[in-house]
Amino acid sequence: MQRGLLFSLGSVALAFKVAAQTAVDVARPEERQKARQAVVKEQERLAKRTSSIQFRGQRAFDEKELRVALKEEITTIEQFGLSPARADDLAFFVEVFYRKHGYAKVNVHYVIESTDRLRLDITEGPQFMLRTVLFEGNAKEPADKLFEYMVGPTRERYSRLEKRLPFVATDMEEGTHLVHRFYIAEGFLGAVVDPPRYKFQEQSNEVDVVVPIHQGRQYFFGNLTFSGQTVYGADALRGQLVDLVQRPYTEARVEDIPRRLQAYFKARGYYDVKVVATGTPEEAVNGRVPVQIVISAGSVYHFDGVTVNGLTRLHPSFVTKRFTRLSGKTYSPDVLDERFRTLMKTGQFNLLQIKPVPVDGHLLRLDISAEEAKSKEFGFWVGFDTYEGALAGVQVGDRNLFGTGRAGSATIEVSQRSYRGEILYQDPFFLDTDFVFTARGFALTFDYDGYTKFELGSRFELSRKITKNDEISLFFSPRHVQITDSEIRPSFLLGPKEYQVDTIGLTNTLDLRESPYVNPRGFLFANTLDVASSALGSDIEYIRGTMRVGYYLPFGPKPLTPGVVEDQPSERGFQRWLHQSSIAFGARAGIVHSLTTSGADEATAIPIDERFFIGGATTVRSFGERDLGPHDNHGHPVGGEFFTVFNVEYTFPILGELQGAVFTDAGNLLPSSEDVGLNDMRYAIGAGLRYKLPVGPIRLDYGVNPDPHEFEDFGAFHFSFGFAF
Repeated sequence: MQRGLLFSLGSVALAFKVAAQTAVDVARPEERQKARQAVVKEQERLAKRTSSIQFRGQRAFDEKELRVALKEEITTIEQFGLSPARADDLAFFVEVFYRKHGYAKVNVHYVIESTDRLRLDITEGPQFMLRTVLFEGNAKEPADKLFEYMVGPTRERYSRLEKRLPFVATDMEEGTHLVHRFYIAEGFLGAVVDPPRYKFQEQSNEVDVVVPIHQGRQYFFGNLTFSGQTVYGADALRGQLVDLVQRPYTEARVEDIPRRLQAYFKARGYYDVKVVATGTPEEAVNGRVPVQIVISAGSVYHFDGVTVNGLTRLHPSFVTKRFTRLSGKTYSPDVLDERFRTLMKTGQFNLLQIKPVPVDGHLLRLDISAEEAKSKEFGFWVGFDTYEGALAGVQVGDRNLFGTGRAGSATIEVSQRSYRGEILYQDPFFLDTDFVFTARGFALTFDYDGYTKFELGSRFELSRKITKNDEISLFFSPRHVQITDSEIRPSFLLGPKEYQVDTIGLTNTLDLRESPYVNPRGFLFANTLDVASSALGSDIEYIRGTMRVGYYLPFGPKPLTPGVVEDQPSERGFQRWLHQSSIAFGARAGIVHSLTTSGADEATAIPIDERFFIGGATTVRSFGERDLGPHDNHGHPVGGEFFTVFNVEYTFPILGELQGAVFTDAGNLLPSSEDVGLNDMRYAIGAGLRYKLPVGPIRLDYGVNPDPHEFEDFGAFHFSFGFAF
């Protein structure tokens, strides 16, 4: 089983990488961010320890909070010396800090006691809280929606669970600007939002805010008139804009019309297309604004040659061969994007820029600029898994063997149950095609409950993307398996103790999810079919198939179309909590059937290590790993030939990246493929915690068994990494 460098499947690991190649002398975004964070930390450290500045009179905030909030100003005084101007700036920003927390009447007076000592006397005054926001003149838009815009700037600084917010005048002023932008986005082109008025309640230190609104008329798109080289006709072009022009009229949406139509023409080879859209609100009839669209399509362009620069170790042909077959074909930005993504997925590049350059005869030369990524790696990791216990591993690898762009690595991992070693080779463009060839050789020992095995084998796989979301793979895997120790009684439950198994198979994965590793949304379908046959040199013969279906639904709205900016209201309370929640559904099934027809031997023709096992962190979580299903007389699991697993999980936010989850699982494992169905189903009801990482969540789950049989536990804990299903 392939394991990631940073995390092992079903385990949480800590990894350290040491690069074996000289770093490129270019400041990467992440490096700049680290540098900025280092500066901020140094400023905080200096601000906390400086003794030249003294605070007096503060009650709402302790001195440490004030020093951290004013770290930049304090650092400036420490580095460049104390002066009246810098002291006045510091006092001003102290007042700004207080006002952002509702202390509208704060006053800060500074005293320069000596050339290197400053005292700040703070008179906080009362904290004012926001009571109500009243909108005058909003005839069409609901007040609760406008309220979200008004308090949005304040909400950004407070927990979503905070019911009462402080009154911050600058936030209210910014909120009126957001309300005005919202009205413009809804087609109220002449809308005016006056400055807010404040009513201070003397008895309660609360403030009512009044926002006068003069919304005016709402405008919508009227007739679209096309002129110039329309090529495909006005009806076809209008079809590209239907969803856009059904919304209220705004200048931003008018500006989006050329982008959409240019993308439509460029996808059909018109590289030099120009589109101009002009709306005339002054000519609107009944609020319908006519729009004139002028198109200059130009000529259809075709791909020509390729140039590459910036490569040092990687051979240029690795890049140029990816575009050779495009020569003479009609220009398509989608094709270039697909080639770009394919190249970036190889891990060979930090940066890759593809610039089409027009040449004679309406041809496009592709000028490619590349910056190579570090190819050599050395890493090690440590971790813990509920079933395997403590584990540690080391890996060395090179993603660019001999400058060919082919990858190789060697991995060793040790846990409390196993020893593993693996050598991997991968060619991302096998024989200069779009097929990926992967060869893997491995050796391992594993101490399962009831038996220990040694396995030596390899796997050769040829895979290809059929579409953007659909991938198919053909594989051949010869393995030699030996059961080296066993406590399972009677022994015939083991099946053969030493055998050669050679399988050939097919896998297909249709992954329609968005952001599959962070916040997945959409469907996933996967299935495998493999056959072990004596014709391949196998000692045992069987056919095996598995199927997986998943559906993942975050409750938050789908991301907006890239390149189209729309104002969204700030969420609060239950709405924000719900939009950070999600629900997932999963279903899996598998069957393995012996092809042996030797009578009495048929019942045990499938060796124990080729059977299915379920129960654990990714199946039915009320059972320990591999513990659901048939057992021998001493309680050791012996596996089965047919299984089903069904999962439903709801996750919700707790604090920051920490999430909670509740789930229910169901599944069965039956001993024979001759008798399949949903009988003897077992269940789990449970809850857990998730901590979101960029590559997936860390999970802690506890599943309760609602109907434990004799000798079964009430439930089980699971500590693991990655999504449960």
